[in-house]
Amino acid sequence: MPTVDIFDMNRQVVGQMQLRDDIFDVPANRHVVHEVVLYQLAKRRRGTAKTKGRSEVSGGGKKPWRQKGTGRARAGTSRSPLWRGGGTVHGPQPRTYDLKVPKKVRRLAVKVVLSQKLREQALVIVDQLQLPEIRTKHFYAWMQRFGLEKPLVVISGKDEILEKSARNIPDVKVLRCEGLNVFDMLKHRNLVLTKDTVSKIEESLG
Repeated sequence: MPTVDIFDMNRQVVGQMQLRDDIFDVPANRHVVHEVVLYQLAKRRRGTAKTKGRSEVSGGGKKPWRQKGTGRARAGTSRSPLWRGGGTVHGPQPRTYDLKVPKKVRRLAVKVVLSQKLREQALVIVDQLQLPEIRTKHFYAWMQRFGLEKPLVVISGKDEILEKSARNIPDVKVLRCEGLNVFDMLKHRNLVLTKDTVSKIEESLG
């Protein structure tokens, strides 16, 4: 079982923790991670783009001119796709982009990325993460002490002070543990977990 140090807010080691092999020591699997990232990105697409066909555009009920004798091409409606203001041919219609990925595969991808973060020494575990008040500079000063780069901070529950203190800093995200996902972990360089968060992750993925 991998053993990691636990830090306090001042980056002092206050203990150690053993992590579960089946969650934090999983072999790399690029295919599974790629599949789950595509799944997440597809779920973000709304699929509401739509254009009107010639039967849906208002107007155009009357034949613009008689069939013969004008010298112009025959026309039956002013809402033809060839005309300005006419309908659209083969335009987008509402659809769903959702992909189906088994729950076991999604969980495996989370384990793979967690293991990779640990191997890359990009995983930091803190005893607790608390700020005295909502101040961006307090959170930024804590980041500087740890030398964090584009961190994803995962907390065990709602913490309004922490969440609001971090929201104005570019490339920083504070996430509750129930929302832990592959895309955000890959997007951010460092992953910060609290001691309680690790326990909840192991409980949900174990």
